[in-house]
Amino acid sequence: MRTLKIGRAEISDSSAAYVIAEIGHNHGGDLEEAKALFSAAAAAGASAVKLQKRDNRALFTREMFDKPYSGRNSYGSTYGEHREALEFGDAEYRELQEFASRIGIDFFTTAFDETSLEFIMSLELPAIKIASGDLTNTPLLKAAGATGIPVIVSTGGANLSDVVGAVSALESVAANFALLQCTATYPAQAQQLNLRVIDTYRQMFPSTVIGYSGHDVLDVVPVAAFSLGARIIERHFTLDKGAPGSDHHFSQTPAEMQAMVEDLATACQALGSPVKRQIPQEAPALEKMAKTLVVLGSHPAGTIVGREMIAAKTSGRSGIRPSALELVLGARLSRDVEDEHVLKPSDLVDAQL
Repeated sequence: MRTLKIGRAEISDSSAAYVIAEIGHNHGGDLEEAKALFSAAAAAGASAVKLQKRDNRALFTREMFDKPYSGRNSYGSTYGEHREALEFGDAEYRELQEFASRIGIDFFTTAFDETSLEFIMSLELPAIKIASGDLTNTPLLKAAGATGIPVIVSTGGANLSDVVGAVSALESVAANFALLQCTATYPAQAQQLNLRVIDTYRQMFPSTVIGYSGHDVLDVVPVAAFSLGARIIERHFTLDKGAPGSDHHFSQTPAEMQAMVEDLATACQALGSPVKRQIPQEAPALEKMAKTLVVLGSHPAGTIVGREMIAAKTSGRSGIRPSALELVLGARLSRDVEDEHVLKPSDLVDAQL
């Protein structure tokens, strides 16, 4: 059975959705804004909040780090300065870790490099996220998987061969991991989402929890993903869609996330059991709607039942279902019956009911 344990949550095919509020850098480098986002996500019913961690000088080439970066979404004059302004360090992470624990929500982050992975290990966070861009970064995948901490891997921008390679790398170090279907467009359009890949992953990787990381702004999509078997649902999260920053415009507000969490809970209840059976609550409706075999006309005991003397009618009473008609024909009546008498097995002789 596929299962993944994060904090106190056990995620499986039979569980509710594990909802991740992806804050990323929507806090704008402001610790109090991050806390406000954590609180809003917890109040909306999210299971976890997530940030992103980079060792910017190690991650980017000098050319990329020093590249001029201006505009409404910029927090610095170069791309490196922009990234550094958004980055939290040890003190902020530890304060946020304590805050998340206090308000009762899981907290972890994406590791974009091995230095950041070591940082995450020092904090003992309950999970590690690997972004789509690192799906083919085998050294980072193996390093994350070897920690023993649950690893959640997004698969945006990938071919299936890339996913198979990532799974092979993770399995080679006995990693405990989940795969998320993802489309790396921002925002993603419905025709780009390919949610049926969720089912492909479930069939190809039967021991792996599958989820969905959404960059779309479509309310119906998370429920559709859950119905296909996604048990981790990740959506970007903001307090203000119009705030400066590249992710706010396709992020969910607290009200939108709360509505999604409620819809996912309803979907979980509605999926129910795969076993088709009559439930007790259906009995009143069946009494009103279900048909039984009734006798047309009055007939004495001993009469052989022919097709012309039997009809299926709604009687509001229990009796023989029309599906048993062929077993009734040719049997003899054991008693006198009146017109529209509802047949019961005890009314017949030699019927193989």
